[in-house]
Amino acid sequence: MGLAAADQTLMFREAASAGDAVARQYAGHADVVADILRSLAAVPPAMVVTCARGSSDHAATFAKYAFERQLGWVTASAAPSVSSVYQAPLKLGASLFIAISQSGKSPDLLESVARASRQGARTLALVNAPDTPLAKIADWTLPLGAGPENSVAATKSYIASLAAIARLVAAIERNDAGIAPDLARLPGDLRAAWALDWSPMVTALRDRRGLFVLGRGPGLAIAQEAALKFKETCGIHAEAFSAAEVRHGPMALAATGLPMLIFRQQDESAPGVDALIGELLAIGAKPIVAGAGPAGAIGLPLVDAPAALQPMLQIQSFYAAVNALALARGHDPDRPPLLRKVTETV
Repeated sequence: MGLAAADQTLMFREAASAGDAVARQYAGHADVVADILRSLAAVPPAMVVTCARGSSDHAATFAKYAFERQLGWVTASAAPSVSSVYQAPLKLGASLFIAISQSGKSPDLLESVARASRQGARTLALVNAPDTPLAKIADWTLPLGAGPENSVAATKSYIASLAAIARLVAAIERNDAGIAPDLARLPGDLRAAWALDWSPMVTALRDRRGLFVLGRGPGLAIAQEAALKFKETCGIHAEAFSAAEVRHGPMALAATGLPMLIFRQQDESAPGVDALIGELLAIGAKPIVAGAGPAGAIGLPLVDAPAALQPMLQIQSFYAAVNALALARGHDPDRPPLLRKVTETV
């Protein structure tokens, strides 16, 4: 059987519907958000702890930057195996413990949430469906609204996870100067991002065996997700790095011609990212840049949006391009070899 056309893969169709998924999510569950806000206003958390694997863990990186930068809440990632394998008694009593999972079935996440509850933490599950095992044991469940996702590679559920995090932050901010006014246009912005032409990325990477994917701040969460998708769907070895750390080793590989895809948002991190791009150009590298950057790089178009939401739109454009790249390399993006939808680590 031959490969499907680019617009006929499950990955393409599911990723294309991310804007609709976010619209569904934002149209409901206001009561859940209000209940969370009442609890957090009465007793603010001493810290936020996230727990997730795979693409959901990349969403947790996005949550870390959103909670710390916009709310000032220290946020840490808990390793699921600390609870499920090592049975360590984490002291989580004053925390807000957030588990992120598309399936809501991973045994180690279930154990992590159960142990956090026993420690006295307030627990929140971000899951696709409200009737999953994870949802049943958390204090609150905020359904992602992505609907069934049949392609092994997570796409719309990842974006829906970011959207749920942004929704929580906006509600807690209660500030017209924050991101809340911009969330209403997010579904439409996602649809516009899907329509952008990122074919220069496909052309640049079609015959490559590896690359680095870079981001700074919330863009690091997108770089992590993109690196995973390169490996899952295209058979390309990709590693994600913070743009702040490239000079500690990866720069030497850039000089050999190893490609670099850089996610850039227009915030306080932009000058540093631009300086890095300039250094890469100076050593003869040809970086691929999502967002405005120095002349000479391979530029990818973006939808104009607040910096806090730009990474979400960038990964939406990326999904369309990586789907096309997988097919161009002879891979089926819907059925990556040796992978399953649900991660059942214990």
